[in-house]
Parts: sequence; structure tokens; C-alpha cells
Amino acid sequence: MTDQLSVPVRSKVAFGVGASAEAICLITFGAFAMFYYNQVLGVPATLAGLAPTLALIADAVTDPLMGSISDRWRSTRWGRRHPFMFAAPIPVALCYFAIFNPPDGLTTGWLFAWFTAFAVLLRSFMTLFHVPHLALGSELSKNYTERSRVMSYNNFFGWIGGAGSYWAALTFAFGATAEYANGLLNPNAYPSFAAMAAVVVAIILYSSAWFTRDRIPLLPKPPKDLPAFSFRAFFADVASALSNRNYLFLLLGFFFLSVMLGIRSGLGLYVNTYYWELVPGQIRYFIIGTFVGYVSGFAFTTLIHRHFDKRRTILSTAIALSVFPAMPVILRMVGWFPENHSAALLPILIAFGALGSASGSILNISVMSALSDVADENELRIGHRQEGILYSARSFFAKADQALGHFIAGVSLDLISFPQRAKPGSVDAETLWYLGVIDSPASIIPGLVACAFYARYRIDRARYDEMQSALEAKRSMAA
Repeated sequence: MTDQLSVPVRSKVAFGVGASAEAICLITFGAFAMFYYNQVLGVPATLAGLAPTLALIADAVTDPLMGSISDRWRSTRWGRRHPFMFAAPIPVALCYFAIFNPPDGLTTGWLFAWFTAFAVLLRSFMTLFHVPHLALGSELSKNYTERSRVMSYNNFFGWIGGAGSYWAALTFAFGATAEYANGLLNPNAYPSFAAMAAVVVAIILYSSAWFTRDRIPLLPKPPKDLPAFSFRAFFADVASALSNRNYLFLLLGFFFLSVMLGIRSGLGLYVNTYYWELVPGQIRYFIIGTFVGYVSGFAFTTLIHRHFDKRRTILSTAIALSVFPAMPVILRMVGWFPENHSAALLPILIAFGALGSASGSILNISVMSALSDVADENELRIGHRQEGILYSARSFFAKADQALGHFIAGVSLDLISFPQRAKPGSVDAETLWYLGVIDSPASIIPGLVACAFYARYRIDRARYDEMQSALEAKRSMAA
């Protein structure tokens, strides 16, 4: 294992860049796929939300499976993580392209089947990259604050990929035409956008794998007495990870937080298009708020962790992330928010978006860094590291927010009888009121449940220092 306290900037950038491709896939898939199949192709909202949820069932198996395989993989030249990272880019790109290019003439049932099949394949091939990639980031340093700095790069480049592709899509792919004043309803815009995004994703994934390969000799190796992968070993790995109470509480917190984020993500375009009556040219300016938020996370999280432990940071930012993004709708409901089409509406929405993004950015970096500390605790407990297994949950819930949350959003849209192929301004006020309730006040509830679990996490700086001393003594004895 490397003893370096500081990871070279080049390596941190190369690692972080991989997150941008993951974000392009996951965020644009989450933002556009359900809307495309429901409002453009006419698939009922429940089915359009169900397809990603069925893919989540496959993720529940493939994510920890990939984690266990990569934890136990032996390769002198390519290490434990890189063989899988090199295998993923082309299949991921092809599946992403297929989702937004279903054959002409398919009935509703076949459209649902097409969407489901390629959503499952996209998630599975992304797992091939995503889980080893996150585990790699954890292995780059064993220093308490340097881990946060490494994950800051991952978080920031993830924002660049997700927000950049979202802005580019709304600016160039979904611009207004003579036939479609709202370009999001233009069926011809989606295939070309998907083709370009797929090519960019493949290039970025491969580049991240290639330019981090020089770190392979410095990364942890599986113990010589650790058996090769088997299903018996896999179940043992999962059981030992879940027996760690700190990991379990992070996991449960992450689950409920993902439900909240998934509901908001699934309803995001509906709320912006129909509740606030914004057009794509306005929605794209939300990138300003997310930029401010993610730059804040990148710049300040490591500094925060020098003065406050990760547990306190996680809890406070989880509360802020639950509340800030919901405030515009709540304020509108009590009559304290600007009317639609007013000059003040968009800037205030962007400001609340910045507060939510800053909270989410710091929270994500803190949890990702905390998982590295849990890997230390597990090494102390069971004798080997489990970054792959531990970060498979992070990978799983990153996709869960667009799956389970989208399913809840889809069912909710059908329950309130939200119309298909609706024109902004034509949806009745009662339906819009219910849309706002589901998006904001109701979605806070799973976020606060997440906070209750995060509060049970117990690895503070004193416990971290204690673990490092014990690990050094153990490694010295073994040597």
C-alpha cells in the first residue's frame, strides 16, 4: 500500500474524470429517459418509472458481486480494479444510445420492454466501471483529510459531467423549433443527443482507466491467503461488511437519501416545465446554482474536515439537503414566492438550487471519504480490505435514486392523473398543487429519516487515529 499522504494532482484529476462519464449516463438518463418515454412516446408514467426500478433489482446483485470480484482479483500488471474499468466503456455507450433509439412502430408494451432491457444492461455495464473506480479512489490514500480531497475531485468532475451534459442538452439538443416551442417534446432531438453523449462517455471512461494505471503498483494487494472469488466467499464478504454497524448506518442513510433525491429527479422536468412554467432555455441556467454549490464542496470540504469530523458534517449537510431544495415550492404554497414569468422567479430558484447543491456536494464527499475509514475498520476486524464491497453500495444507491425514486414519481403522476403530452399552462391548478406536494414537502420525509441513520455513525477523528495506530502495529507484526 502507498504510504504517501498526498496523491499527485495528475492522479486525482485522472481518477475524478471517470466520475464525469458516470454522471453523464446516470444524470441525463435520470433527467430525460422517463420524461421521453412518458411525455414523448406516450408510455404510462407508472411503466416509464418501473423500467429503471426493474434495472435496480439487477443492480442489487451485480454491484456487490462486482465489488467482491474486484476485491479478490489478482493481476500483477493491471491490479484489482483496472481490468474491469477497461472492459466497460464500449458496452456502456451502446446501451445508452439504444435507450433513446427504440425501433419505430413499437407498441406500448414493446416500448416498455425495450426501455427495461437496455436500462438493465446499461446499469450492469456501468457497474463494471463504477464499483472498481470508486474502490480505486479509496485506495489512493490512507490519510484522513487527503481521502476527502481525492473524493472532492471525484465529486467535482461528476458535477462537470452531469451538469455540463444537462446544460448542453437543453442548449443545443432541445432548443425550440417551428414545430416544437418546447424542445423537450421533440422526438427527433433525443437520438442525436444520445449518440453524442455515448461517444463522449466511452472516451472519458477509457481515459480515466488509462491515466490512472501508473498508480497500480502502489495500491493495496489482496492478502496472499485470501481465497479467490467464489459465491461462498461473496456471501461471506457481504455478511462481514453488513456486520459493521458504522457501514450499515451509512448504508441505510444513503438509501433513504437516494429515495428523496430520486423523487425530486424524476419530477424535476415536470416541476420546472409545468409548475414553474420554465422553458429549456431557462432551465439550463440552473447550472449556475449547481456550479456554485459544487465549487463550494470542492473548495471547502477538506478544510471543514480539518476542523469538524465527518460525522457532524454528514449530519448537518443531510438536513440542509433535505430542506433547501424544497423551500421554493413550500414558500409558493403559503404565498411567499414570486409568480410564474416574473423577473425574480428564476434567480431565486437558482439561489435555492445553489444552497442544495453545496449541501449535497459536501455530504457526498464526506460519505465517500467516510467509507474509506470504514474500510480501515474492516481491515482491523477481518484482516483484509473490502473497498469493492463497501463502495458497491455507493454505486448501487447512486443508481437507486433514479430507479426507486423514479418509480415512486411515476406512480404519483398517475395517481394525480397528470396528463400525457401536456402543454405548459394547460394543466389544472389542483393537479399542479399535488405535483408540488409530492416534489417538495413529501420528499423531505425520507431525507430526515436518512439523517436519523447518519446520526448513528460513530467513526470520529479520535477513533480514526486509534485505528491507524492499531493497523500500523498489525502490519509491522505481519512484516
